[in-house]
Amino acid sequence: MEPLIRCEALSKKFGKFTAVDQVSFEVADGEVFGLLGPNGAGKTTTMRLLSTVLRPTSGTASVAGHDLLRESQKVRASIGVLPEDAGLYDRLTPREHLVYYGRLHGMTEDLLAKRSDELLEIMDLADRADAKVGEFSKGMRQKVALLRAFVHDPLVLLLDEPTAGLDVMSARSIHAFVERFRKEGKAIMISTHNMTEAQKLCGRIAIIDHARIVAIGTVKELQARTSQRDLESIFVQLVTD
Repeated sequence: MEPLIRCEALSKKFGKFTAVDQVSFEVADGEVFGLLGPNGAGKTTTMRLLSTVLRPTSGTASVAGHDLLRESQKVRASIGVLPEDAGLYDRLTPREHLVYYGRLHGMTEDLLAKRSDELLEIMDLADRADAKVGEFSKGMRQKVALLRAFVHDPLVLLLDEPTAGLDVMSARSIHAFVERFRKEGKAIMISTHNMTEAQKLCGRIAIIDHARIVAIGTVKELQARTSQRDLESIFVQLVTD
């Protein structure tokens, strides 16, 4: 089957600065793919390229079978994006966030109401569905942002640091959500600094450093390549070689 995400020599320059350099990888349906790297390595820029926020300088990519440049509107319809800054509206409730974004995606009112109820229940937010998110903790806000990204049932999820700064219980809820929808055949790409999270969730991991991918594989494959056992030691060795 065609991978739901395919990047081929994808690059992005800002003037003379190269933020992403010849990045290539694929993500299949039912796969959680991790992107690990130091600050400034190119993780967020790669995510922004795949979400059509930025245009690549060179290279190609497709998402859900749609070309990143020629079919950008179809790409946007096929993805759910959780940016590092959730960007919620404090005066809106979780339900109002889902309804607003569902309407932007052209969902019918009946489907949107059913979908919103299902998602709020899954994330244990049903009892706070009509409270303003300005009153919520960071963990609760992140849950709302994730549900907002997923309200239109996209084939592909792009999650940038989904659990950064969250307490253990909030992080576990988000991990469970990711695993639930991986089993439904979604392709999920996660940018993270959290080695434990990457090892727990990701079937394969790409390590990016100085804008280039230096290794891709399962944890076992990366262990064999480096002779290191834990992911942190693997990561340190690969980015300092």
